[in-house]
Amino acid sequence: MPTPSSFDYAIIRLVPRVEREEFINVGVVLFCVQHRFLGARVELDEARLKALSPDADVELLKGHLESFRRVCVGGKDAGPIGRLPQKERWHWLVAPRSTMLQTGPVHVGLCDDPDRSLEHLLDTMVRVKPAV
Repeated sequence: MPTPSSFDYAIIRLVPRVEREEFINVGVVLFCVQHRFLGARVELDEARLKALSPDADVELLKGHLESFRRVCVGGKDAGPIGRLPQKERWHWLVAPRSTMLQTGPVHVGLCDDPDRSLEHLLDTMVRVKPAV
């Protein structure tokens, strides 16, 4: 059995009206040095967004959220940030900001498969389970 690898992750938050400090979790970004993995998954719950900000531009926000994934993948499609080394892209993604899209504090974990851990975190921290 392989030794688990440590990883860092942060929750991506959407803060529709920054002055109110209300937010919804919309994604997760995860970095695992040992696996050379930097990934982001995003799921925007439009109903929750509209409850906080009825006039929010959903398509614009989806485009901004997609940029998290592009920066993780890297390359020219991610602009100048995409050309940075993976670790620098991670630090750029989780840097504090006072915009509509923010990341929460960085947390650590252990994994054998960072992609599976990313999916688990998305399921646990972002997706809303239907009421029974």
